Amino acid sequence: MPTVPGIYQQAPSCWDRIKLGFMIGFCVGMASGVLFGGYSIVRYGLRGKELITNVGKAMVQGGGTFGTFMAIGSGIRC
Repeated sequence: MPTVPGIYQQAPSCWDRIKLGFMIGFCVGMASGVLFGGYSIVRYGLRGKELITNVGKAMVQGGGTFGTFMAIGSGIRC
């Protein structure tokens, strides 16, 4: 993309980096929540509505936890 004279790109702010770290961590945590939580819940013997409910809880918990740690790590690096 050609550059326009007189217009400079800015680096993302610290707050933007923290938000991005949280979003990436949340996505990774949700994916791991599906894999590990789903496996353990199916192994436990739940089916149907209970399976979906508990996998959803595992996804949100995993996403929130990993997203928080990624946001903290991104904030430290600012």
